[in-house]
Amino acid sequence: MTKTSPGNFFEDFTPGARLVHAVPRTVTEGDQALYIALTGDRYPLHCSAELARSLGYQRETVNDLLVFHMVFGKTVNDVSLNAVANLGYAGLRFLRPVYPGDTLAAESVVLGKKENASGKNGVVWVKTTGTNQRGERVLEYTRWVMVNKRDESTPTGAADKPELPASVAPADLVVPSELSLAKYEPWVSGGSYFEDYEPGERIDHVDGMTIEESEHALATRLYQNTAKVHFDGHGAKATRFGRRLMYGGHVISVARALSFNGLERALGLLAFNAGAHVSPMFAGDTLYAFTEVLEKAELGRDDVGALRLRLIAGKNVDGRISELPVKEAHEGKERYAPHVVLDLDTWVLMPKRR
Repeated sequence: MTKTSPGNFFEDFTPGARLVHAVPRTVTEGDQALYIALTGDRYPLHCSAELARSLGYQRETVNDLLVFHMVFGKTVNDVSLNAVANLGYAGLRFLRPVYPGDTLAAESVVLGKKENASGKNGVVWVKTTGTNQRGERVLEYTRWVMVNKRDESTPTGAADKPELPASVAPADLVVPSELSLAKYEPWVSGGSYFEDYEPGERIDHVDGMTIEESEHALATRLYQNTAKVHFDGHGAKATRFGRRLMYGGHVISVARALSFNGLERALGLLAFNAGAHVSPMFAGDTLYAFTEVLEKAELGRDDVGALRLRLIAGKNVDGRISELPVKEAHEGKERYAPHVVLDLDTWVLMPKRR
């Protein structure tokens, strides 16, 4: 009897099945520091305990995306160990703050699956919930991933693609109940307020960041994401790329860190409406990003509002990325421009002027 698991293949997923993921993870201050070292993140709520306490929190909060990655990492052995690629996200909501010392766990429900025309693999949709040590939900999201089949010669006939939410309604966004801006100090981050942003404007985040092999490998290990396409350099030589694929979530984290320049006052991510990893990124590529303001929403408070933002990241571009097209015509159809690697639609919490 074998004591190891090769992970689930496409045929192993059953719509409605509940997957309880192993190995809960206590988030530490060291995790926070390493995340900053790997991404360059500067959002002060995750850096300064004094600022966080002045806003009503217990202490500095764990970066929203670090929480996401750690919960995501729990799911890999059951969902995407045999993945070709993670494809996208929908309906992701951050539900409560996580602090250093909290312990995260995760479980998923299979929503559906659809075999690809090639017969070699298929797409699987799952909804994942992350909880803390008290069983309180800290986030939830749906993702879809392309997974290899065990037996390419036998069609499954699977065609159970689920309906997904187009966006998260402002009424469903969760603002932390402890948040108070009564003692908010404007100098801590600098930057603009909720009122200063207008739908339709593009914010070029100016900086670029080259991601090295060691950095994305360390990031993947930090998140305990053991998907073969990210971990196994030797095995990756036999893939169509011939090398390890960078974890798309790390691309999100670096793009989000770059977005500090122009969104300095952001108090946290509230939700992902939708997200797509458009094309692969590899060690040595340089990431650039810009944000388009899509919408502004009131949240029933006079101190904060929500901005709906589209974060576009591209690789190895010349010139300002905000001036380049996101999509272009090709053979009568519209497709993403070759430089685009990420298209992420989010809600972000922003302070208002007093």
